Amino acid sequence: MIMTEPTDIALLSQLTEHNQAALLALYQRYGGLVYGLALRTLRRPGLAEEVTQDVFLKLWQQPERWNPALGQLSSWLVTITRNAAIDRLRREARHSIDDWQPYGEVEANMATLDTGAWTDGQLLRDLLQQLPAEQRELIELAFYRGYTHSELAEGLGIPLGTVKTRLRAGMQRLRALWEAAVYTTDR
Repeated sequence: MIMTEPTDIALLSQLTEHNQAALLALYQRYGGLVYGLALRTLRRPGLAEEVTQDVFLKLWQQPERWNPALGQLSSWLVTITRNAAIDRLRREARHSIDDWQPYGEVEANMATLDTGAWTDGQLLRDLLQQLPAEQRELIELAFYRGYTHSELAEGLGIPLGTVKTRLRAGMQRLRALWEAAVYTTDR
């Protein structure tokens, strides 16, 4: 006797009755796919695990949201995972931006810095404040936090070209401000 695995439709039907075995079967079938996509998007295993859990929790709570007439369950799960991962990236980026104080560590350890480096750092901080907020934010995230252009685009929800243009314009403006400040202090 050959046993066939239940179809996605049959498992989703069982989910509407809160059948935990059906959820486990779906997780075993698609958990790797969901986690892999979340990990590729977020690049942090802990966050990818949380997104995977959120996706399957959503499936458990609202199994009727998938419409088999519109496509396969795997495609639907990929779409939900991608959206959840991007939302998580945005939340993380906003959280990092809101809580980040780029010079806090330098100020706390200023005794270990030489006077010239401290003065240059202070000058740079002051000059950064003169940039438009969208340029300053990208410069701080790219150069002090190490985010790539692609990560910034995804995390902040703006086009990659916009990220590059704002960074370039911000760096050009910062350089001009730096040169003007150094010229003024050298005189």
